Amino acid sequence: MDALIIGAGVGGLAVARVLLAAGHRVRIFERAAARRTGGKAVLIWSNGNAVLSDLGVSLDGAGARIDRIDALTAGGKVRTSMNVAHAADRYGFVTQSIACRDLLDRLAAGLPGDLIRYGVGCERVAQDDSRVTATFTDGSTATADLLIGADGHHSVVRRALWGEGAVQPATFGTWQGLSPIDIEITDTSRHLMISGREGACGLMPAGKGLLQWWFDTRWSPADPRPAAPLAELRRRFGHWASPVPEVLAAATEDDLEFFGHHWNRIRRVWGEGRITLAGDAAHTMPPTLGQGANQTLEDAWVLGRELANGGGGDVAARLRAYETARYPHISLVSRLAKRNPANWRTPPMLARLFPETMQTGLLARFSNRLTQGGRR
Repeated sequence: MDALIIGAGVGGLAVARVLLAAGHRVRIFERAAARRTGGKAVLIWSNGNAVLSDLGVSLDGAGARIDRIDALTAGGKVRTSMNVAHAADRYGFVTQSIACRDLLDRLAAGLPGDLIRYGVGCERVAQDDSRVTATFTDGSTATADLLIGADGHHSVVRRALWGEGAVQPATFGTWQGLSPIDIEITDTSRHLMISGREGACGLMPAGKGLLQWWFDTRWSPADPRPAAPLAELRRRFGHWASPVPEVLAAATEDDLEFFGHHWNRIRRVWGEGRITLAGDAAHTMPPTLGQGANQTLEDAWVLGRELANGGGGDVAARLRAYETARYPHISLVSRLAKRNPANWRTPPMLARLFPETMQTGLLARFSNRLTQGGRR
């Protein structure tokens, strides 16, 4: 089959690897002028690493392994601790943080040099019983057997299928950075989640002396941006226990980027005819579970499986089978992310009622459920 992919991010590259391995013809169209080198770090849980393994992508030598997640109060008291290595030991795939640019490099490695056409945005899509056609910003068109919209939160393909207004703002936004910050946690496998009345903070080693850090605050699209956001973060969070003040002292305005959290209701059928969606185009969600990239990778794996199962059969039926297979798993993750568990204010005394072995067991079963959902 001949496939068009709109978007050359994690989803687009992962889908391309799956389809090329199955012998299909693939063309990717990307609005950006070149492969993205910005962005910060993402957390690849065991379910995402399981899919990457199947795609022939190794993260060896990149990023940092995460073996433990500690949730702390703003005063530094432990709320809960999770031994993430327990899931890795049981299911065979580690949890790992990696810079977005490095993940894209690993996914692109070995792909044909002419696979991606950069600087060409999709403007509209149309289809009939036998073909689908995409029209691009430069006036050119491309026609194929199927089209996958992997063009993210602002997806043109999703808007063509669903109309406007499907994606809604959530109540939090994130200021984040990926910086060479020389403090103890940067060289560990320990991930900190800290919360208090002012909001939430995350600190995650990302390898090579880099620390991924972020601060979540209440937000709506109508809110004005602060003129000096780093100074505002220092005012709001600078009195928290170590290592938060040290991170804020070492950060610079150049490190900062902001994104508001958004979400959309997960549809049981999110495509139409010969067109489907993958990644954020289908399931935009807040990053509170760190599952965005992982669920995108699962999309690619399941889509490839369903197209392979279909052989030379009905393309539209195979795409609907992919969406049906993904719905229960992605809707579960989306619901949990929307409830914003990273900002729950769990008292330390209550947290101690649940021993670490129980917490890590639940985490392992949750991670395995997601993994098996993508790999069954």
